[in-house]
Amino acid sequence: MTTATTYEERMALIKQIAERKNKMKRIKAQSKTVLRKAPKVQRKMMDVPGEDASKNPMYWTDASKYANQYYGETFRETTRFDNDWD
Repeated sequence: MTTATTYEERMALIKQIAERKNKMKRIKAQSKTVLRKAPKVQRKMMDVPGEDASKNPMYWTDASKYANQYYGETFRETTRFDNDWD
């Protein structure tokens, strides 16, 4: 740290500080053009798929077909007596 005791030393110190501030301002301006951030991509996770099943691969129109494909025998065994009201 520099301590200025006379008028000339204070003026020289002020000049050094002003030059440094101008230099830093110039460097920051140059780096802004070089270091551009990529634009943010808006993600729409909560969009509800339309009637078209091709938009959403998780969209099933036939629940029993889905259950049969993914749960197979367990599905058949648990629903076997659903319509038996005796």
